[in-house]
Amino acid sequence: MHIIDSHFHFWPRPFFEKLAKRTEAPCAIPNARGGYNIKADSGGEYQRMGWDAWHDLDAQFAHMDGLGHKVDVVSSLGPMSVFFSSVSKEEGRDSAIEWNEEMSAAQKKHPGRFWGSAAIPMQDTQTALDVLEDAVARLDLMGVNLPGSVGRDPRIDAERLEPYYARVAELGLPMFLHPTDAIFSSMLEGYNGALHLSLGRVIEVSVAASRLILSGVMERHPTLKVVLSHTGGALPYQSGRMDKNTKEAHLPRPVSEYMKRMFTDTVSPHAMGMKFAIEYYGIDHVMYGTDYPCWDPATCLELLRDVPLSAADQRKLYHDNARKILGLRDPVGMAVAAE
Repeated sequence: MHIIDSHFHFWPRPFFEKLAKRTEAPCAIPNARGGYNIKADSGGEYQRMGWDAWHDLDAQFAHMDGLGHKVDVVSSLGPMSVFFSSVSKEEGRDSAIEWNEEMSAAQKKHPGRFWGSAAIPMQDTQTALDVLEDAVARLDLMGVNLPGSVGRDPRIDAERLEPYYARVAELGLPMFLHPTDAIFSSMLEGYNGALHLSLGRVIEVSVAASRLILSGVMERHPTLKVVLSHTGGALPYQSGRMDKNTKEAHLPRPVSEYMKRMFTDTVSPHAMGMKFAIEYYGIDHVMYGTDYPCWDPATCLELLRDVPLSAADQRKLYHDNARKILGLRDPVGMAVAAE
């Protein structure tokens, strides 16, 4: 079977080697697992940890090959996307361009198998627009990453960002919304990270997506492609509550209508969660995704066997939806592989 993993993370090691040279947070500290601990702020604990699998794309592909399927990948930033909005606008711009060039180089090295998405610094709107244009026109990246907050500012729906969202919609680019641990980790601390990892990231993606809806961003830009991580967080399960309690936002349609315009993945270690996401959003709005290397693709495939799908719907979930939703294009001269 030909599969596209829509939720995959590759972190170029040269970027983190440079990040480890920073003398103040945010910075990276090499760890014993062959990766880096990320210190997000000067007073906080090490909030994110990586290991060697994050940084070796060839080893990542080897792991995918061991699944017994042809697996192509779409790389998104994950929790690192907040870094570019947590520093000065100049450093955010330069760092984002550096990251985007690494993604573009990986695309060229693995044409038709690896697609990269762009880091965007959000603390200054014009800078965000400039980096966006560079990522698309010069580097040919297929989408952009949207952190759950702009540094520690939760207002990803700030009015000043309206031109940015308008341009992303105009270009038809998917926008990967992923939690970044900047705003909920402190209130959900303890238990060796168990509470935050279990609930904090679900809450963050839910709140961020709700801001895009309640602010009217989704209403004003009906073609905006928002890709929610982790089966949409808590939103599908709380859809009725959202419709009931959001009338004061004075939207012309129920919140659930905007939610169902969004897209999501299969990152839920629970077959019932995967099944409900498919039923709620519709099969055309859900893509196979594993969150690798945070989660095991073999486990994801095993759980999906318990979700009843026709052969046609399986093809959509595992392959066709990603190509259509994300606008994935084969390199010139390369045809889509036959099944």
